[in-house]
Amino acid sequence: MAVQIQTRNGTAAQWTSANPTLMAGEIGAETDTGRFKVGNGSTAWNSLGYAASMKWLGAYSAGTAYVVNDAVSYNNSSYICILNSTGNLPTNATYWSVLALKGTDGEVTLNTAQTLTNKTISASNNTLTGPDGTNQVGYLNSPQNSQSGSTYTLALTDAGDHVYFTGGSTATLTVPTNATVAFPTGTTILVLNNNSGALTISGAGVTFQLANGATGNRTVATKGMASLIKVATDTWWVTGPGVT
Repeated sequence: MAVQIQTRNGTAAQWTSANPTLMAGEIGAETDTGRFKVGNGSTAWNSLGYAASMKWLGAYSAGTAYVVNDAVSYNNSSYICILNSTGNLPTNATYWSVLALKGTDGEVTLNTAQTLTNKTISASNNTLTGPDGTNQVGYLNSPQNSQSGSTYTLALTDAGDHVYFTGGSTATLTVPTNATVAFPTGTTILVLNNNSGALTISGAGVTFQLANGATGNRTVATKGMASLIKVATDTWWVTGPGVT
């Protein structure tokens, strides 16, 4: 035979009016609020706290009587009631505690601020842009700057891009000094040589460090590729297949 167990229940108003003392471990449920209390055998209903279970009530309303563990949203943040309250804004720490706090644009704040700043992700070209407006290491791809002439000087907008030499014989890529173009340390630029002859990487006042320790102008053979990484004010490491 099936056994049915039913707890004591009633509306919140009925419980408040009756104000009984529940036996130790006895459960009393409010049918209109979904909350419940567990008796201890000595404390009357109105003085007994609700069982700890958060109840989401949506947007905060000044006219609503909130009780402990009610949770609301307010100004794009969320709060939980820690002391029964009516008409006290969720920003009042006496009655409410923060669950998740909205940060400023570009920030996500969960109690303790954890901020994404100075970086902007562009959906149009999948690049990660730093505070100086240049593409940074960490970009999702490497946009192309195609060059068909015999000479080209790097610009700040080339950071994170690849410079693609196409259609000539020999060519020269000039890297300007930091005083002329202040690439941030860590800037990475790829250079692809699709010319019929060699490509020279040079720059007065700039040190080009090859992976084997040699310094000086670098040569990229036809169909070769060089990675340029700025490691100090006027020092770049240059490496890649076909680089000497």
